[in-house]
Amino acid sequence: MATIARVEPLVIGERGSAATWASLMVLVRVETSNGAVGYGEAVPTLRTGQVVEAVRRLATVAVGSDAHAIESIHRRWMMEDFYLHRSIESTAALSALDIALWDIKGRELGAPVHELLGGLHRDRILAYANGWYGGCRTPDEFAAAAERVVGMGYRGLKFDPFGGYYDYIDRAGIERASRIVAAVREAVGEDVHIMIEHHGRFGYESAIRVAEALAKYSPLFMEEPVHPHDLEGLRRYRAAARVPVALGERILNKEEALQYLREGLVDFLQVDVTNVGGITEAWKIAAIADSFGVRMAYHNAFGPIQNAATLQLDATIPNFMIQETFYDFFPRWKRDLVGDSMRVVDGHHAVPRGPGLGVEVREDVLESHRAEGLEERVPGEPVWVVRGTWIEGDSSRIP
Repeated sequence: MATIARVEPLVIGERGSAATWASLMVLVRVETSNGAVGYGEAVPTLRTGQVVEAVRRLATVAVGSDAHAIESIHRRWMMEDFYLHRSIESTAALSALDIALWDIKGRELGAPVHELLGGLHRDRILAYANGWYGGCRTPDEFAAAAERVVGMGYRGLKFDPFGGYYDYIDRAGIERASRIVAAVREAVGEDVHIMIEHHGRFGYESAIRVAEALAKYSPLFMEEPVHPHDLEGLRRYRAAARVPVALGERILNKEEALQYLREGLVDFLQVDVTNVGGITEAWKIAAIADSFGVRMAYHNAFGPIQNAATLQLDATIPNFMIQETFYDFFPRWKRDLVGDSMRVVDGHHAVPRGPGLGVEVREDVLESHRAEGLEERVPGEPVWVVRGTWIEGDSSRIP
């Protein structure tokens, strides 16, 4: 029996550039007593130091455990971390360890993770682009960028047209957003999925008015239209808005997912493998969602290890819909970290077929981008803003 010998958190980034959630990664390198190595990824949360500390706490529970007993490690951590395991830092740490252990198990058994989860249900993963609209401010700029994305083969794209508005959006803001969405729809045609990102920052009244204005552009879904923990607001939105709803990137476990499913508050569930408990919990949530007729569109915004783990899940779950990807819009070093091995072709990711996660981490890239202590936040920049997309004059812009 191979046991876990070492659990090492690694902060990866690019020195010399402003640090944001998009430019930092938290990886976890796990080594077993027989020398096997696997990598996982944690959501950085804009508090990487706290995630790193959570990984170190988790290591005190995991080291010495059977490396293949993944479910058992989940249960032990829940007991050990009784007062903390509902924090995003704690579940992020567990997620990274879980992903790394599935990687190790697959490598030792000579099989990709999707084979261990029941085998392929599909070998090509329909992807939609995110991260493509940095610097866009006007409807024409959004439209031109959208045309470029479709020219790359994508059949879906997501974007946030709301600038700096928070909580309340006035008529001028909705009209401006409507012009942006109209320009994108006209540029890409009716056969391309568009998804409207709200970043969970509106009250239900504003979100309903947004839905009334944008429904005519046939969005595949409205993502996080209201503040994510405002269940009453979401219920009111659901009763009034005639648009599909996607949410779930902030869900930390299957019990939280069940609450949204049981009340019929969601059409597309977007749990994130790097903060929900890894492959183990994300796979369980997909099964629960399937019993409610809800389709999965996993959140996937951070790095290539997350991307690889998510594609393994997409390959095996029957209720998959569409997969978010930043892959073509990653900084180059993130693609280089896995040898640029997950390219999007004709709007699809191929499912990695190698053992474990199916990708090989380049240690030289990892070591050259070690970034412990890198500043974690650009002062004054709200976390939802894609760089350069502020719309000047927004009455509710956060300073």
